[in-house]
Amino acid sequence: MTKAGKIDLKAMQKLVNKKTGLNVAHNLNENNPTIVKQWIPTGSRWLDSIICRGKYAGIPVGKITEIAGLSGAGKSFMAAQIAGNAQKMGLFPVYFDAESAIDPMFLEQAGIDTKNLMYIQAVSVEKVLETIETLIEQYEEHQFLFIWDSIAATSSEKELESDFNPQSTMSVKPRIFGKAFPKLTIPLADGQHTLLLINQLKTNINTQNPMAALVEPWIAPGGKAIGYFCSLRIWLTKRKSKASFVQDTVGLRIGSEVKCKLEKSRFGTEGRECTFKILWAGESAIQDEQSWLTALKASKTKRLTLSGAWYSLVHSDGKETKFQAKQWLTKLGDPVFKQTVIDIMDEEIVKKFHAEGKNFGVSESD
Repeated sequence: MTKAGKIDLKAMQKLVNKKTGLNVAHNLNENNPTIVKQWIPTGSRWLDSIICRGKYAGIPVGKITEIAGLSGAGKSFMAAQIAGNAQKMGLFPVYFDAESAIDPMFLEQAGIDTKNLMYIQAVSVEKVLETIETLIEQYEEHQFLFIWDSIAATSSEKELESDFNPQSTMSVKPRIFGKAFPKLTIPLADGQHTLLLINQLKTNINTQNPMAALVEPWIAPGGKAIGYFCSLRIWLTKRKSKASFVQDTVGLRIGSEVKCKLEKSRFGTEGRECTFKILWAGESAIQDEQSWLTALKASKTKRLTLSGAWYSLVHSDGKETKFQAKQWLTKLGDPVFKQTVIDIMDEEIVKKFHAEGKNFGVSESD
């Protein structure tokens, strides 16, 4: 029994950890396990600017994140680019592929060092989850980025053993996720590992309430556990207009403009949106800098004005640079101009949103 009076937090922490046999008790003023200490860049500065209130962020390390999108939206390429950026930070990527569709050349174009990557075929949901748990337990001194591409395409063992009747295995995967994600959440946070789930967006066919499908036209399969345990959910949809297509010199489509929405965010930014173009053929890349002009216009900054076909950008020293939209990338080649653009994005999209609670993003319907 302890004596009455002020509680000794260190003694209590030691007692709880000894009783559980785990490092679960923390003093939040000294070591807060819930705080995100690292962020992995997504490849889009605009997207990284809207993820966390008040700071330039990315994919949160130590958490579960979902990237869901329509077919051809570029979700696998974005995941690969995130893996390449994670390698530069010292994380080791483990890529679970359920579709057997990943080409080493594709990964290298995204910036991944394939010699320092573990590729694993996702034969079943249970095997993927067991592998993640085993790697966390056996490699305590390493940081992992687990990419699961995709959870929608990965069958459960019961589905593999049964016939093709979907009724016989209905809701199997959601129940597995409901058990697995609570089990993995704390080990991921304690070891500073990251789980990136790639998912598919499907048409919301709500027969009981057709009006709901108009408000929310897309759903991501996998059950409610994904929504509960993901700290960040990024949904990618393609714009329908042909003006959003990226074409090569002979008119073949090599990419598309995508609209990115934060479907869920535990960082005070849920619902924020941005757009950028992703190339999936030829020189695959997220066309990041091309989207910055759209980001500045969406922020309604007073330092960018448009008169006819000419834009005017005001620098911090009051000097102006005039340009047309077609000259944008050329102008970004000037370090002073580029730094001014970055400073405005940080001020308007990151800091002002934090201070005023404004949501700067793309809201036009396709």
